[in-house]
Amino acid sequence: MHRFTQLWKSLRSTFWFLPTLMVAAGVALAVVLVDTEPAVSSQWLAQWPRLFGATPEGARQLLATIAGSMMTVIGVTFSMTLVALALASSQYTSRILRNFMRSRVTQSTLGILAGIFAYCLIVLHTIRGGVGEAVFVPGLALFFAFVLALGGVGVLIYFIHHIASSIQASSIIASVAEETIAAIERLFPAQLGHAPDDDIDQVPQSLEEMTWHPMPAKTYGYIQDVDNAALLRLAQDKKTVVRMERGIGEFVVQDTALASLALEDLPDQETIAVLNASYIISSYRTVDQDPAFGVRQIVDMALKALSPGVNDTSTAVMCVDYLTAILARLAARKFPALRRYDGDELRVIAKVPTFESLLSSAFDQIRRNAEGNVSVMSRMLGAFDAIGSQTDSPRRRLALREQMQRIGELADRTIDSAHDRAWLEAQLMRVRKALEAGPVVCAGEEKRIAP
Repeated sequence: MHRFTQLWKSLRSTFWFLPTLMVAAGVALAVVLVDTEPAVSSQWLAQWPRLFGATPEGARQLLATIAGSMMTVIGVTFSMTLVALALASSQYTSRILRNFMRSRVTQSTLGILAGIFAYCLIVLHTIRGGVGEAVFVPGLALFFAFVLALGGVGVLIYFIHHIASSIQASSIIASVAEETIAAIERLFPAQLGHAPDDDIDQVPQSLEEMTWHPMPAKTYGYIQDVDNAALLRLAQDKKTVVRMERGIGEFVVQDTALASLALEDLPDQETIAVLNASYIISSYRTVDQDPAFGVRQIVDMALKALSPGVNDTSTAVMCVDYLTAILARLAARKFPALRRYDGDELRVIAKVPTFESLLSSAFDQIRRNAEGNVSVMSRMLGAFDAIGSQTDSPRRRLALREQMQRIGELADRTIDSAHDRAWLEAQLMRVRKALEAGPVVCAGEEKRIAP
């Protein structure tokens, strides 16, 4: 079931699956309307002859015109999509291309237009009216072809609007942030397993005395998902402990350790196969089970904006704003437990993300590339203030204070203007007081910006 769910998600994100279903729907609609023609044609033709009456030659010309127009529009749509992909890849980062490919608007537009084309071909094939043939013109299907053609024009107009909106920086960043927040809501509402204390990094000393056997990966790529229930069942069956060596989002090399089992004897091939089946490994990362990848995409866009060749501070600031929204959503969440138990027996030592690691992933590289950029530094200080207001955790507030201290050190080293330095120092002091107002007490003072 786990692999079926993953396969379904992969199919839905492809560029061809939804259009293929819509083409099949267009063919089915044409067949149904043509088959129902004898039952309704005479009555409807008598009541509305202008709508449902047509000669065989006129019907053929109309359907051929619509089908040819749809193919032309499909070519235009593909061209616009490729231009948007090229612009997004060069201006922002190639990692966001899958977001464009998974766009329901793009997939639906291509599917509707291709479905209309297939519909017209099927109906065109059923028209009879040559020499020596009985005349058959499916008036109802012909009328629906006209309606679908008008609908296709409306879809094209909406698609042009969608493309123009979707290549804007604000739309791209917001889309990635929404997908990441949706993954956070799905992954972090409840705890996976049970931990006896709050220190998830502490591992019992007895585990170090066990004999650990690495379980080699059968392939290479990025870990997209892990079936935690399957790992727990494997540990229960073997009456042992499974220690994950690679977590979701990490790259694994073939024949290197994917996980380790605490066993007296070497694991057999069946055990290795069962463990490998618990992992979904692919050539790319996805946000569905890996919110850190969503953070990575936004960080990449910020780094591109801060590069000397682009120098787009507004986009970088926008990226910091959306990273703030993501980290603020995580600040009060309980992260999955490092240790998973079966009753009182430890069964799985997982490799899970932490708030501190996601905070570092979000802001470390942006800070290193923001030398002398007062706007970005100021917005990052505001981000720490906003995130800190969402948590009372001493550990997380300490991580925020450490990030704030590094901003102070960067400003002290790279900002020459006395006015800007004084302004940032005032903001730094305000954020420091806000973070210190919580329950955390840390030794030492952050480095102040020299006047």
